[in-house]
Amino acid sequence: VQLIETGGGLVQAGGSLRLSCSASGYLFSSYDMGWFRQAPGKDREFVAAITWSGNTHYALSVKDRSTIARDNAKNSVYLQMNSLKPEDTAVYYCAARTSSSGSYYSSYEYDDWGQGTQVTVSS
Repeated sequence: VQLIETGGGLVQAGGSLRLSCSASGYLFSSYDMGWFRQAPGKDREFVAAITWSGNTHYALSVKDRSTIARDNAKNSVYLQMNSLKPEDTAVYYCAARTSSSGSYYSSYEYDDWGQGTQVTVSS
């Protein structure tokens, strides 16, 4: 199982980014997918998740500014982030979980992780 994130970069406050995560090695359509982020000196935190059936969940901090989507034909999941703020600066990780039980918000519920992509928002 391999997850590869792309799409990070440097953006000014108020700008947008679209993160992509490409998956290989398993039946992608059967898995819940999540995005997490980790800023320097902070714990990894939940950003958004999409279930195998397409239900979505968001952290309150990004709920009105972000959209998570998946394309099972392309084995990919995406995170569109708008109105970016300096506090969104972090390494963003894609994650997959094999079980639909447990909390979508907990990183411990996810089995596989990508290497992360850096998002830096300048003020």
